[in-house]
Amino acid sequence: MADPVMAAASAAPLAGFRVGLDGRGVASDYARVLLASLGADASPRRHGMPDEHPALAWCRSGLMALTGQRDGAPQMCPLPLASCADGVVTALAGIGDGIAAGAGSGSRLLGVRANIAGLRRNGAISPGGSCRLLPTADRLLAVNLARDDDWRSVPAWLETERQADWALVEERVAGAPSAALLERARLLGLAVAAANPPEHSAAPWYHITATGTPRPPRPRHLRGDVPLVVDLSSLWAGPLCGQLLHRLGARVVKVESERRLDGARSGPAAFYDLLNAGKASVRLDFTSIRGRERLRCLIERADIVIEASRPRALRQMGIDAENIMRTRPGLTWISITGHGREEPQAGWIAFGDDAGVGAGLSALMRDVTGERLICGDAIGDPLTGLHAALAAWSSYRSGGGRLLALSLDEVLKHCVRFALPDSADALCDRHDRWHRLALESGAAKLAPPKVRARAKARPSGADTETVFARLGHRC
Repeated sequence: MADPVMAAASAAPLAGFRVGLDGRGVASDYARVLLASLGADASPRRHGMPDEHPALAWCRSGLMALTGQRDGAPQMCPLPLASCADGVVTALAGIGDGIAAGAGSGSRLLGVRANIAGLRRNGAISPGGSCRLLPTADRLLAVNLARDDDWRSVPAWLETERQADWALVEERVAGAPSAALLERARLLGLAVAAANPPEHSAAPWYHITATGTPRPPRPRHLRGDVPLVVDLSSLWAGPLCGQLLHRLGARVVKVESERRLDGARSGPAAFYDLLNAGKASVRLDFTSIRGRERLRCLIERADIVIEASRPRALRQMGIDAENIMRTRPGLTWISITGHGREEPQAGWIAFGDDAGVGAGLSALMRDVTGERLICGDAIGDPLTGLHAALAAWSSYRSGGGRLLALSLDEVLKHCVRFALPDSADALCDRHDRWHRLALESGAAKLAPPKVRARAKARPSGADTETVFARLGHRC
């Protein structure tokens, strides 16, 4: 006979929960789809307010301003991606307090980095500049060289001894088959994706890949029961997840390596503050025995862990998520990757821009505009961070005991498939109607939204000793 405790952890996190949502429209529909996929009964209420039109949400998010040729007109995407972001926040507000849902509550997070950093649309080059959409012998390929190490790997990838620059990359990929380029790039840890058309087949946006022992489900109103979140992630998706959990009432501890701080610290301070204000900051030397012992002690005291590393990276430090799940009752572990935790995908790299291309956005935009375009600014990152927060809080509320794996690739494909028209003609017709609405309303001229943190993020390591003192002598 199956163990009922383990069966509860294996079940969808919100199985047996009933969630009432007031809205009517695309964002609310997406919220119900998400909650249903998490096991909840999310029936619509009778007198809900209408959601913002997806075309206007696209403009409000700043994604229209960020999509198109640098000196051309901003472009409409005929998919409700911004409404999906609003829908995630609607779902979060339905199961937790501290989050307000409404027009722009999620969609404004999609363009906020561009506002802070002064980024703008740039055609087939991402607003951030690290990703380019390049023609190969048989199709378009997104090449994202965001790190110094990536450029050092380019000669091996392109089988040349010449100095690597974008001119060389464009020249070498132009006549090469995309399959071979993609295979070699993945072996070398480069973020490269083919611009395939969107997929219509259904697939999940999260996976429960390991289970442990759950605790009794938490009530919606915590009443002093404050979960401890250990945020091991960096850059955008994971830190956004942690920030949303902080807003839901969690105590969040951000952990950084002494030898490699969060790369977002080297960017605009206002963006780093937006994602990390309110979190305690711990810095550890992961190369030392003491540092790894303290990391493991912190994880073992956590209610929720957020990490965005390839699984082997943590295992090399003696941190095995699956094993920890078996020994820490009630733990929710959120794993964010580019393509998933299963091999060979576990070793593949993805960032927000190339993940958007891989999910079909650039192929779709070429069909409706005739242009080679990258959609928005690293769109996979904020969308995945939003979904990760929903998965984390859903599991925590139902007692935890789950390792939930999300990938940029699958989250984006889930959003792309939602409300995807059945034919190219229907897609083009929707594009024309939405674009016309954006122009007639004046929303097409909207710039990326201005959102600022209410406080400064803590300096790296400022709370290390305080946090461990609070945890007690065992740490």
